[in-house]
Amino acid sequence: MADRDQLTEENRLLKQQKANLEAEVNQLRRMIYGAKRERFIPVDDQQLSVFDDEDFVPVDEDKEHVSYERRKPKSDKKAKRLLLPAELPRQEEVIIPEEVDPDKAEHIGDKVTEVLEYEPARFYVRRIVRPVFKLSETQLSYAELPALPIPSGNAGASVLASLLVSKFIDHQPFYRQVQSFKRSGIKIAESTITGWFRKSCELLEPLYAVLQEQVKASDYLQADETPIPVQSSNKPGSTQKGYHWVYHAPKTGLVLFDYCKSRGREGPEELLKDFQGCLQTDGYAAYEQIGKRAGITHLVCMAHIRRKFEQALDNDQALATYFLEQVQTLYALEREATEQGLSPEARQKLRQARALPIMQTLKGWLTERAAEVLPKSGLGKAVGYALRHWEQMMHYAEGGHWQIDNNLVENKIRPVALGRKNYLFAGSHEAAQQAAMIYSFFGTCKAHEVEPYQWLKQTLESIPEYPVNQLQELLPIKK
Repeated sequence: MADRDQLTEENRLLKQQKANLEAEVNQLRRMIYGAKRERFIPVDDQQLSVFDDEDFVPVDEDKEHVSYERRKPKSDKKAKRLLLPAELPRQEEVIIPEEVDPDKAEHIGDKVTEVLEYEPARFYVRRIVRPVFKLSETQLSYAELPALPIPSGNAGASVLASLLVSKFIDHQPFYRQVQSFKRSGIKIAESTITGWFRKSCELLEPLYAVLQEQVKASDYLQADETPIPVQSSNKPGSTQKGYHWVYHAPKTGLVLFDYCKSRGREGPEELLKDFQGCLQTDGYAAYEQIGKRAGITHLVCMAHIRRKFEQALDNDQALATYFLEQVQTLYALEREATEQGLSPEARQKLRQARALPIMQTLKGWLTERAAEVLPKSGLGKAVGYALRHWEQMMHYAEGGHWQIDNNLVENKIRPVALGRKNYLFAGSHEAAQQAAMIYSFFGTCKAHEVEPYQWLKQTLESIPEYPVNQLQELLPIKK
């Protein structure tokens, strides 16, 4: 009897191990060969499958299949020309037929064709001339030099703004920009450009501090983190992993990147030590202690919970599909509220009436499944993750201005992911923090639909002499 029980237990463990390995192999295959999108399309039971023998319909051999070709009818639709922006400058070119004398023929109209053209970026030298006047034998007079972003350098605000936009929005490392400058006949050492970047960041530090305070003053923040390789000073040629902690205030559209040397909770704990309100995160443990503090409502992300079940489709399609269909219903309610333009109060009532019952039903379903599935299987991990965070997830129905997921802050991280593929690493911890500052400003620009180059150029021109107590006026926020 003991041998039988032992064999039964070994068989159970082997099955569990097999399921775990199959889930890992499926995940690896998907990472290498599969699509990255997580779109879920429910299976239609009425649709026939070409891979199911029971649903296969044999061809009637007494019938002959006849095919033929026919001319495709001509479409009346014509290709539409690109609509060119009205604000672009126009250079007019008039073409008169050779056989026509404009002085003798009557001009009754014009046929106008607009073609988009391009001129490469043009460098020019701003030459500031200050005449010197002799007022007396001992007194001379000349105008004060206008404020420059780098008083000891010869880089104007337009060049500095272009450098930063090209690197942090267009993802062109400085060495590539150096090569581009050479094609225009401008030879600038990469070390010089790096120095200009550092000086620009020093100039923007007070404004970054203002942005930081305004983000922390919000009563609703979304948070996430992303790694950035940083060149090691101890071991030349190697890098260590640092982290950008990213905070987004959905109500104000402000974005804050804060660089830390590790992924430990010390970074967010320090930045959020005085925060009060709703904090929305993924399930990373570093946020747990912060979420338990008095005055903080910890809301998690439905997209992260949903992702676990989407990955578990290969493990148990029926159960994973049920959960995903219920989540689709919740997102359909959010789309409905957005399309109707509901106020936060009306959205909250909609969630309480229709979303909360679904969430409560799913909580019971998850509890039942937890007792049935193998804990280390794909579905078991998804169920366990969802149950651990379900109470925190249900908070979203309590406030109409809270989001169902953390996707807004994750979108703010995308430029960093693209940048890493191009500039590969930050040269130092200081450079990583400076990059966090620029990503903060440009992320806020994008959220407020502010053109980043013009904003940065104007800010670098005005900030040297701007009153410190009015710096918030320079933030890239639409007034």
